[in-house]
Amino acid sequence: MKKLIAVLLLAAASNISFGKDITTIRFGVDPTFAPFESKTPQGTLQGFDIDLGGAICAQLKVKCVWVETSFDSIIPALKAGKFDAILSAMTVNEARAKQVAFSEKLYSSPTRLIAKTESPLLPTPASLAGKTVGVAQGSTQEAYAKSKWAPNGVNVVSYANQDLVYPELLNGRIDATLTDAVVGDLGFLQTAQGKGYSFAGGPVKDSSLLGEGVAIGISKSNKEMIDAINSALRALHENGTYDAIQKKYFSFDIYNG
Repeated sequence: MKKLIAVLLLAAASNISFGKDITTIRFGVDPTFAPFESKTPQGTLQGFDIDLGGAICAQLKVKCVWVETSFDSIIPALKAGKFDAILSAMTVNEARAKQVAFSEKLYSSPTRLIAKTESPLLPTPASLAGKTVGVAQGSTQEAYAKSKWAPNGVNVVSYANQDLVYPELLNGRIDATLTDAVVGDLGFLQTAQGKGYSFAGGPVKDSSLLGEGVAIGISKSNKEMIDAINSALRALHENGTYDAIQKKYFSFDIYNG
């Protein structure tokens, strides 16, 4: 009998951690980071993060609502209460962690430089001195390039989102772009317009600016939401849902990078 009571208490605690008072999760998203989040020609949201968000809501048995917001203003929008959580390929770093809480890790993806295949450019200040590098506004790549490269003679130009960077690269207005490796690979290099371009040099690493993984951003005061989302993520890993979603988009383990 004592063992049965213990099991029932454990189940009750599990239900509480899933957020019994939560009926809806409003996710903030900038759909310009394929394959994580983008739009179909019909305007429907699609991508790994979109499917993962839907799975989180299904696991918690709550309604999922997506609120489109530009990435450079997505943290202020969260803090203003326009949505409950950020699910938009957001890398965890020191600056962001001071403003919002983060869920357990969603996945890992390195930062890489993209340039013409025949280009001798490397992701170093010396190699890029006098060159122009495009970055997405509000991204960790923008923060890194402006902090580490701009003071050393690299012209860093910010664009409202990554989708606006590629045309500038194609028409020669910029020499390279610094971006998330998966976003750059599947969203540009593996497309027709990315022919003749490739990653230049190896991954760029800086744990303080570029972070070490992607997670869901949540208001620090919303502990119930933090606990609920983390409980759902653990369940999705345990029941195989996470693995099924990642295999839909990637031929490698995106969780471990």
